[in-house]
Amino acid sequence: MAKSIMGKVRSNTQGEGRATLGTYLFDCLKKEGVTEVFGVPGDYNFTLFDTLESREGIKAVPTRNELNGGYAADAYARIKGLAALITTFGVGELSAVNALAGAYSENVPVIHIVGSPKSEKQKQHKLMHHTLMDGDYDAFRRVYEPISAYTAVLTPANAMAEIPKAIFIAKETKKPVYLSVALDLVDQPIATKAAKVEPFKTSESSLKSASKHARKLLKSAKQVVLLSDAKVKSWKWEPLVRELSERMQIPAASTIMGKAGFDESHPNYVGMYGGKLASEKVRELVEQADCLIAAGHVPSDINLGGETAQLNPKKMIVVQPESVTIGGQIYTDIRGEDMLRELSGMGLTAEQPIPAAEHPYNSGTQLDGSNPLVSKEYYPLIQRLLQPGDIVIAETGSFAYGLSQTQLPQGATYIGQAGWQSIGYATPAALGASMAAPKRRVLLFTGDGSLQLTVQEISSMMEYGCKPIIFVLNNGGYTIEKVLNFRVPVERQSYNEIPGWNYTKLVEAFGGDAYTQRVATIGELARAFREADIQRQNKLCLIEMIASDEMDAPESLRLLGEEMEKQEQGK
Repeated sequence: MAKSIMGKVRSNTQGEGRATLGTYLFDCLKKEGVTEVFGVPGDYNFTLFDTLESREGIKAVPTRNELNGGYAADAYARIKGLAALITTFGVGELSAVNALAGAYSENVPVIHIVGSPKSEKQKQHKLMHHTLMDGDYDAFRRVYEPISAYTAVLTPANAMAEIPKAIFIAKETKKPVYLSVALDLVDQPIATKAAKVEPFKTSESSLKSASKHARKLLKSAKQVVLLSDAKVKSWKWEPLVRELSERMQIPAASTIMGKAGFDESHPNYVGMYGGKLASEKVRELVEQADCLIAAGHVPSDINLGGETAQLNPKKMIVVQPESVTIGGQIYTDIRGEDMLRELSGMGLTAEQPIPAAEHPYNSGTQLDGSNPLVSKEYYPLIQRLLQPGDIVIAETGSFAYGLSQTQLPQGATYIGQAGWQSIGYATPAALGASMAAPKRRVLLFTGDGSLQLTVQEISSMMEYGCKPIIFVLNNGGYTIEKVLNFRVPVERQSYNEIPGWNYTKLVEAFGGDAYTQRVATIGELARAFREADIQRQNKLCLIEMIASDEMDAPESLRLLGEEMEKQEQGK
């Protein structure tokens, strides 16, 4: 059941061999580059896992629970372009709802496969375990409809049509899709009725009109700026926005949701835009531009600096995956990549020189190694120790705001839920990223509160040979919530406190060998980071950072709290 089907899907009959539903499903995923499938076994999906075990070139990666499996699949898809998750009916699939809703919110394509009770039991409306005891076997699929681009119940008769169609929709919309299959149908041979899919194509007349309008706006502009946003990353437009900036010789900024969508080491990159909550220099450049090209723009509260942004729609060219809006006028049926190429090919160049980049952590100040850990010192240190090609995973919380202001080296990938912002996401995401790119250095930055939600996946990383470097910021609770809850004094926020754990001892409980270190000063952090970079060749590394002040927070987070308070007071 499609929410939005891009392009056309046609069915035809092919004379291929009679594969089973399960083998066909996993072979289709393997052709898309999916070599690991996350999930949790349950008695209604045993045949799915048994079939997966029999296939070459694709394997199961069981996680400690379904929520974590969904988070891992999310990060895996951000790197490889597609991921898959298997859950069991009812109890399993509902445990994964938050993760799949996050993937929907953040434009991440995940194929969610649900094993359901035997088909005959469903037809007879038997009251089976893991159900609502009302005989309704479609209830949970309906739960997933608002957070999936497509849902379908697979049968041997429709598998060769529905499976390619679902994968196609996931890739085109960059959203999760939901596929349910009964336990007894997985091993059944399928009918040879396949689907041919045709991607959505740009309307040449619409593109021509949009191009004409864009050229008029650009030719009259003295200062043109490119703003790279979240959908640049989802639709893999990074090379296109870089080419656009280079050909037009215009400065490029990014939003917090679009971080790393534009190469931050590029000479045209000027920094992060976030209304009044980020660089004032970048804010003035973006907001005072005669023409702002916003690629993949998501006008969320976070991207708009807590609604402090002042962007004039009349001066904007907003390029989206299926449309373009120029000066407030919408042009439909245009693929975003086609419009970006059109803009690059106009032969227009900017009149104004590109200003120097604005990065808050680029200060040349020498750090004192004896100083206690405070955000204004450890973020510049972290930035200096990042390497080209790193995968940086930022947990929702203090780290998300602090790391958003770092300058990433060339080829670095940045993963975080700046839109959905589900705490606990980052640790399972590190598992997914490590499985997707085993040869790259994975750096996980998480807080103590967030880690306590999904800590089990450290054991999965150790079990599957993943070797990330994990930084745990121990500040004694949910500091981000304490900063943002300005209505009540901190001493009355007992609900934002958490139990004290010995985080370096976790690896012992999980039964594995790892390098661990507790650090309390800048010098200790620098030494532990460098040692971990050596140790990670053979083992997982965990560095516990003891904050000197539980209320210490990066500047951007403090500014957000102050702005929220002003807005509530009507200032």
